[in-house]
Amino acid sequence: MCTLALLVGCTKADTKTDGGVPTGQPQVPDAAVAAGPRTLSIGPRLLSNQTTQPISIVAEQLNASSKLVLGPPVSKVLELIVVDERHAFTRLPAGLELGFSPEVVVEAKISGHDGVMQLRLINDTSFPDLTAFAVTPDAKLAISVSSTNDTVYFSDLVGGTTTKEVVSDGPAAIALWKDANKIDWAVITHLHSAELVLISLADHSQRRTIPGPLMGAGVVVAGNRAFVAEQARDSIVAIDLVEGKEVWRTPVAPNPRELAVAGKSLAVGSLAAGEIELLELESGKVQSSLEPKPGTPIVGGGTAKFAQYVMNGKAPRDLAWSTSSGRLFVASIGPNIGPNPEKMEVSMNGGVGVVDPSKGWLRHLGFGAGVTEALAVDDARGLLYATDISLGLVRVLDTRKLAKSDADASKALVQELALIPPPGFPSIRPAADFNVKNRAGPSLHTGPRGVALSADGKTLTVLERFTCMVTMIDVSKAGQGKAEWKKQVKVCEALAPQANRRLGQVLYHADLGRTAMSCDACHIDGHSEGVLFEKTMPLRIYRSTTVRGSRETPPYFTPASTFSMGETMKVVGGRNRFHNPDPSPEELDALTLYGSLIPTLPNPFVGADGAPVETLTLPDGRVGHPRKGMVLFEGKAGCAECHPAPHFTMDQDLATRGKFIDVGTPRFMPLREAMQNTRFEGFGTPALVGSWDVFPMLTTGLAGLAVKEDGSVRVDSRFPLRVAVEKWAPKHGRADLLTDEERDDLLAWVMSL
Repeated sequence: MCTLALLVGCTKADTKTDGGVPTGQPQVPDAAVAAGPRTLSIGPRLLSNQTTQPISIVAEQLNASSKLVLGPPVSKVLELIVVDERHAFTRLPAGLELGFSPEVVVEAKISGHDGVMQLRLINDTSFPDLTAFAVTPDAKLAISVSSTNDTVYFSDLVGGTTTKEVVSDGPAAIALWKDANKIDWAVITHLHSAELVLISLADHSQRRTIPGPLMGAGVVVAGNRAFVAEQARDSIVAIDLVEGKEVWRTPVAPNPRELAVAGKSLAVGSLAAGEIELLELESGKVQSSLEPKPGTPIVGGGTAKFAQYVMNGKAPRDLAWSTSSGRLFVASIGPNIGPNPEKMEVSMNGGVGVVDPSKGWLRHLGFGAGVTEALAVDDARGLLYATDISLGLVRVLDTRKLAKSDADASKALVQELALIPPPGFPSIRPAADFNVKNRAGPSLHTGPRGVALSADGKTLTVLERFTCMVTMIDVSKAGQGKAEWKKQVKVCEALAPQANRRLGQVLYHADLGRTAMSCDACHIDGHSEGVLFEKTMPLRIYRSTTVRGSRETPPYFTPASTFSMGETMKVVGGRNRFHNPDPSPEELDALTLYGSLIPTLPNPFVGADGAPVETLTLPDGRVGHPRKGMVLFEGKAGCAECHPAPHFTMDQDLATRGKFIDVGTPRFMPLREAMQNTRFEGFGTPALVGSWDVFPMLTTGLAGLAVKEDGSVRVDSRFPLRVAVEKWAPKHGRADLLTDEERDDLLAWVMSL
C-alpha cells in the first residue's frame, strides 16, 4: 500500500511506483557483458485478468521454439507466435487466479534469453463493478451487469434476494425484450465476445446466443430489433432478435454508448466527441448531428455567463426521450466552454441538456455541482429523474418547465433526494467532514449509475455502483417534492477482498467540494473525453488524455508537472475540491490505488493467438497489412525512435522519460488564440498502446477535431490516426516516404497495438 512519502516524493529519478512495487523496468544485463540472446520488451506491462490479453515481445534471436515463461503466482509457460527473429506474440489466459490482492507482479522471460521483465496483473475478477442494469415494468426484478467478473445478477426486489448467472466475456449493456410468445428476455451485449446473450427472465436456464459486434458498449430494443453501439468500429448495428441476423450497420461518431429511441429515430451519443446523432430507426440512415454551439443557453451553474464561448459538447452519459414534449434529455457535465476573457477553465457544470431533434440544442440546465449520470422520464406526470454519481443524489425535475423556456427551466428542479449508504459501508473521511462548508454529504459513497421507472410511475429503482446495492424509491408523490427512500437490496459484495480499491473508486467519482469537478468528469470510466480549456499552465486547449495504462508512462501534463500517479492524485485531487479539504493520506492511498489499476483495453483487432492479423480493414474502408506495417514502423517510417515498444512512448522507461520535443504538429488549437497561452515547450510522446480507441489525437486534439467558422469545434475526421500520421510528415514521422499502400500497412500496425 502507498505511503504519503512515496505519494509526494516521487521524481524523475525514482525507480519505484507509489506503492513501492517495482516499476516494471527491464532487468537486462549490460549490453557489453550480455552473453546470449536478450529480451528487449514484453508488454503491455499492466494487464487485467478479466479477459484474455494480447502480449507482444521484442527480443533478439527468437526462434520457433521460444516460449514466454511467467513466474509465480501465475507459473505458466505460453506458446509464442514468432513472426521473425525480433517479434513474437501470445495471449495471457483469462481469469487467472490472483488471490486477494488488487494486483500482483509477475516476472516474465523468454526461454533461453537473458533479461527478466515484470508484468503487473490486475485482479479485476474479484472486483465486481455494476455499470448497467434494467428493471421489469412491475419493479419486481432488477438485472445488473458486471463486466469484470462476467456476471449478470438477478435481484428479487420483493423478496430481497439475488441470484447470479455467468455469461460471455465482458458483459457491458442490457435491455429487455418481450417476444411474440410473451416471453421476457434480458438482452446482453459484451465487450470481448462477438455475441448477444438472451436470458429468459422466468427461467434463467433458458438462453439464446446470437451473433453481435465486439465491444458492444450500449443497447436498446425497439420491436424485435436490438440496436447495439459498437465501440471498436464506432458504429451502430441493428440486429433482428427473432432471426438473429444483422439488419443494418451505420458508422457514427467515436465511442458511441448511450442510445435512446426518439420517435422514428435512434439517438446516439458519442462519448469522445460529445455530439448526438439521429439515425432513421428503420434504415440506419444518418438524419442529423446535434451539439451545443456558441450561444447555446446555459441555465444555472458556474458556466451560465460563458454561453457565447461554448466550443462543443461533452460526453452524453445518458439519453432519455420524452414523447409528450418531443424533447431529448441529455445527462452530461455540460457544454464545453472554450477560451474566454476571464480565463475561466475546466468548465464542468453537470446537468441536463434539452434537445429538439429538428432545432438542435435548446438549453442546458446546470446544477453547479456534481456529475449527472442517468435519466428516466415519467411522461404521464411530466417528471424527469436524474441521478448524480458524484454526489449520490436523485434529482426530480419538471419536464414541462425544462422544455418550455430558459426562465422556466431555472425553476424546473422539484427535489433533491440523497441516497443512503448501507450500514457499515466505510467512509472516505470522518462523518464530521460532510455537509459542512458547502461540501457534499455521505450520499456520495453510493454512486447511482443507473435508474429505471416502473410502468405505474410509483417506484424508481436506482443501481448503486459503489455499494453494489439496488435502491427503491417511492416516487408516487415526487411531483410535490415528496419522493422517499424505500428499501435496498444487495446485489453482490462491494468490499471484500478489495475494500481500499472500492474507496478509491468512490474518490475517483466524488465531488466532495461541490465544484462540479471529479476525476471521472474529465476521464469518463478512466478514458478520455475530447478536449478541454484545461487546468494547467500554459493555459490553452488540450486533449483530455486517457488514464488507462498511464501508470506506466509518467510524467503527466504538458509540460510535465507531476511525476507519479501518487503525486498526480495529490495535486489534482486537492485542486478538484478547491482544497475544501485537501485529501488525507488515506484518501490519496485509495485514489492512487484505483487510478493505478485502470488498464488499457485489450486490442480487438489482433488475432485469437494475440498476433497481428494478415490483413485489417481500416476505419476509412482501406485495407492494410499489420505485419508489413510493423517493419515500416521500426524502419522506413521512423516511428519507433519516439514510440518504442512495449507502450510505444519514451515515457515508459526511466532513461528516456520526460523528454518534450517538437515534431511539427500543431502547437495549439486555433480558437480565440488571444485568450490562450500559446507558449510552447515541446510535447511528450503519447503511448500508442490502445490508440485504436483514442479520439481525438495529438495534444491539441487537431487530429480528429477542427475549428469551424462559427467558433465551434467539430469532428473533422473519424480516423484521426491517419491524420496524425500523414498530415505533418516529414517532421512527425516519414509517412512522406511511403506509398499509399505502405501508409495503410503502417496504420494497420498501429491499430493493432
